[in-house]
Amino acid sequence: MGKIKKGVRLEHISKIYKDPKTGKDFYAVKDASLTIEPGSFVTLLGPSGCGKTTTLRMIAGFESPDEGEIYLGDQPINALTPNKRDTAMVFQSYALLPHYNVFDNVAYGLKLRKIQKEELHRRVMDILALVELDGMESRMTHQLSGGQQQRVALARALVIEPSVLLFDEPLSNLDAKLRVSMRTEIRRIQQEVGITAIYVTHDQSEAMAISDDIIIMNKGIITQKGTPQEIYYHPNSEFVADFIGEANFLNGVAVEIKDDFALLQVEGNPIKVAVQAGMEIGREYSLVLRPESGNLIDKGGLPCKVVLSCFMGSYQNYHVLVGKTLVKLTVHNPKNRRIYQEGESCGLAFGPDDIHILL
Repeated sequence: MGKIKKGVRLEHISKIYKDPKTGKDFYAVKDASLTIEPGSFVTLLGPSGCGKTTTLRMIAGFESPDEGEIYLGDQPINALTPNKRDTAMVFQSYALLPHYNVFDNVAYGLKLRKIQKEELHRRVMDILALVELDGMESRMTHQLSGGQQQRVALARALVIEPSVLLFDEPLSNLDAKLRVSMRTEIRRIQQEVGITAIYVTHDQSEAMAISDDIIIMNKGIITQKGTPQEIYYHPNSEFVADFIGEANFLNGVAVEIKDDFALLQVEGNPIKVAVQAGMEIGREYSLVLRPESGNLIDKGGLPCKVVLSCFMGSYQNYHVLVGKTLVKLTVHNPKNRRIYQEGESCGLAFGPDDIHILL
């Protein structure tokens, strides 16, 4: 596409709804500020009812913010209807026209824009090639598989050459295997076209696989924005740590702080961790340990007792008790390792950088 790439900016956006049961107003989205860079792939992620779809619908123009302003590039777009915004939406239900074939479904938006016949034909055929549906333009949509219908919906959104492509849980109707291949396709096409994409899902692995940045939402509030690696390894709250992947939480009191490490007392044992700015001696901290970051050893580490030892092929799954805290571990490639059995006492080991401290 020869056009200038545009980003999206939300400035203190809020959406207020009335609860049908209580009659009271509540914030579906509260004071959300966000900058989405041109050409980036950003995912809004969170549990049901967190405000992610409402945020997407406000960017599309299907909902109006009660407070704040939305910008597309440098243009404020609150007052624009959906068809006047330089955006296109790919819906969960695909929303294809059943009495039209593939070509006419994809061409629909171009016909509304009165694009000339030769130009229309060229653009439709180019976009069908991009989504790997060339040769299927005369098929009716009911003759297509779910994955092919999703590609038609994607082609129809792309062919009008919007600046921003919006996705509302587009893969939730597909089976697990097809979801994985389709998310790879969506990412490939987005990078090939260079379009700004905003994607809504509640599937953490989907968000991790395709996003440049992930925005975690909870109860209408943006709780953290970062790359998949930042969100996974440096969550800013227990909610984020628990929502992305699996997390174990241990409590420890800082007893010594040096330039490059800190000592925390965990269940009466000193543990060395990487120091983080703002740590104070005497304060209690919540420590995040990912299941794949820990290991079991015969001597040393945090004393623990094995309560579950389960062979899963590529990894050994352990549950151990550290004091009264249950810790889940995933030890990869167990073939030539010592396997600990249920009831055994051993030590939970991890490096200073394997622990993330919630400040």
